[in-house]
Amino acid sequence: MRVIGVDPGTKSFDVIGLEDGRIKLDLTFPSEVVAEAPEKIVKAIEDFNADLIIGPSGYGVPLKHISELTDRDRFEMTLVREEEMKEIPVLIGLQKMVSEMAEKGMNVWFIPGVIHLPTVPEWRKYNKVDMGTADKMAITVLGIYDQAKRLGIEYSEVSFVLLEVGFGYNYAGAVKGGKIVDGIGGTIFPGPAYVNSGALDGEVAYLMGGVKKWHLFWGGATVIAANEILPPEEFAKRLDEEPFAKAWEAMKDGFLKAVASELAVVGNAKEIILSGRLMRIDELRKDVEDLFEECFGLPVVKQRGLEGRAKEAARGSAIIADGLAGGQFKDLVEHVEIRKARGSVLDYVKLPLQL
Repeated sequence: MRVIGVDPGTKSFDVIGLEDGRIKLDLTFPSEVVAEAPEKIVKAIEDFNADLIIGPSGYGVPLKHISELTDRDRFEMTLVREEEMKEIPVLIGLQKMVSEMAEKGMNVWFIPGVIHLPTVPEWRKYNKVDMGTADKMAITVLGIYDQAKRLGIEYSEVSFVLLEVGFGYNYAGAVKGGKIVDGIGGTIFPGPAYVNSGALDGEVAYLMGGVKKWHLFWGGATVIAANEILPPEEFAKRLDEEPFAKAWEAMKDGFLKAVASELAVVGNAKEIILSGRLMRIDELRKDVEDLFEECFGLPVVKQRGLEGRAKEAARGSAIIADGLAGGQFKDLVEHVEIRKARGSVLDYVKLPLQL
């Protein structure tokens, strides 16, 4: 059996192909390349001849085949107005890629975000959209597999808090009994990400006079330190400079608050799992590990499971694809209740929206 998982990241689109549960395809495409020539990534996927593909799902939809996608579904996957689409390469790439796949009649499925899952209590969803996009949900599923395998326990015994520190956004997820029970997505995260500002103060939004989509891709640690988007590796090398040190402390403060709140939700977490592009930088990850071990007294581990070059979200999506196709991860996918996802990312918003 062959399956593929795709991660539409801010910086890159990553693709993992599995054959009978083993990685056979491991690719990364810059988001700008996907926006300009989506046929390149689609051809690479098509050539793998997969039985089932998890497509770039954005904010997510309840499990749905590409042939069933409506215009409303496609809007909810990106939540960007058409006139602003051209400003964000990752969103252009996502929409073009979906169109290309649909034209080819490929067996592509789209997966939910955290807010769609029935395992997250409704009262945690009010006035939220970004509890974790579909790729963050997939990262969390990878974490469930990772802990169960490492500790030799059943999925029902898995419990952890996961912190993902990506290029664009941060995410903290809570898992209890092997089920995702909460998530803090990038646009409600209590502190800056690398590019994104984190939770946007309502008073700031009011004084801005109108929030544009590109504003959600600005204001983070690299902007605080340098007023431009630098490679994370350069940022890490300049922590001895005051602006960079302060920006990093701001990020860590957000990590601490997010993880503390999710630990309160889980109650008996076995460990904290670190994931994401910035946690691949040894110096940054070691600093976070030391902070968490001191503050929380729990083991702090780097996310593993299906080792490959492509980002964790692509690996998690590939696991979901395999499970949906009836492969070796079937029990995991059934346990996290992906098939029971329902509703819209906007169902729980009690404020007036201009759609």
